[in-house]
Amino acid sequence: MPFAHALGLFILTALAEIVGCYLPYLWLRQGRSVWWLVPAAASLALFAWLLTLHPTGAARTYAAYGGVYIAVALAWLWLVEGERPTPWDVVGALVAITGMAIIILAPRR
Repeated sequence: MPFAHALGLFILTALAEIVGCYLPYLWLRQGRSVWWLVPAAASLALFAWLLTLHPTGAARTYAAYGGVYIAVALAWLWLVEGERPTPWDVVGALVAITGMAIIILAPRR
């Protein structure tokens, strides 16, 4: 799978997971309606399905996905929650993305 395609798929996967976890957070911490759990469950099901679209083993896919998740979570922090990531957050995300790239781009036998 080309790197750009894998990265895009990882970004969609991360968004599905974040939405699936953020909606229950709104219900539990901000008193939103219990009905927010319905789209949360659908989003988490989408997250699990998206992880199956990668051609490599589940554990490797999930390991590489973790790097992208960190970067997308920090973007969510900024764009949705209104809190700007610190320079240390950005450096940490770059390290995580580098790790993801190493995993995805490594030659396979």
